[in-house]
Amino acid sequence: MSSNTDYLLAIEDLTVSFDGFKAVDSLNLYLDQNELRVIIGPNGAGKTTVLDLICGKTRATSGSVKFKNREMLGMPEHSIVRSGIGRKFQTPSIYENLTVYENLEVSFPRGRGVFGALTFKTTTEVEQRIQSVAETTFLQDYLHTEGAFLSHGQKQWLEIGMLLMQEPELMMLDEPVAGMSPAEREQTAELLKRISADRSILVIEHDMEFVSRIAKKVTVLHLGKILAEGSMDEIHNNQMVQDVYLGH
Repeated sequence: MSSNTDYLLAIEDLTVSFDGFKAVDSLNLYLDQNELRVIIGPNGAGKTTVLDLICGKTRATSGSVKFKNREMLGMPEHSIVRSGIGRKFQTPSIYENLTVYENLEVSFPRGRGVFGALTFKTTTEVEQRIQSVAETTFLQDYLHTEGAFLSHGQKQWLEIGMLLMQEPELMMLDEPVAGMSPAEREQTAELLKRISADRSILVIEHDMEFVSRIAKKVTVLHLGKILAEGSMDEIHNNQMVQDVYLGH
């Protein structure tokens, strides 16, 4: 295993087998500071499983996941979150009965747990963070709207905002524009570019037009292995990628 690295995230020889089937197979993936990387690939390529392994939801069979040179494999999920990794799943999980403001407020790290929420005082710091996150996620005019009344796209943005409240250094987003209108997709592209200025973002996405809007570097997964990696143009012109994926 390599020792220290300048990468924010260094995944080496990562493997997970489910009943003899290798969902992720000796994967090596390296992510720089403030890099926005998109992972694409057909269904069953292992994309979501990779995120599950990074955030500790699924246990790896073997390999290494280092975040800021610290081994994450075997750590409990909450410790991985505390170390600076945030994850958004495919379906938005916001508090429907709370306002946008309250959703953001309870996501501030100090508000964690029942006891934390009781002793939690809204300070200027939290207030400022809420305002700035709401602005970043196009929700500044909806602070007093309950989650239930937001559009699907706004719910997705609110969930990204809830992650931003925790100031993660690595954000992982699973199909963030699924079910969005074209206008919302465009705004989401702008949003991701904006927030990747001071953190790394790992995005899984199927919408190729959206991918070409945001990606500097694309990783193509196929059967748990990396099939290709490069710019969107390089990926588009790659014969193997066309055969297994873009041709479908």
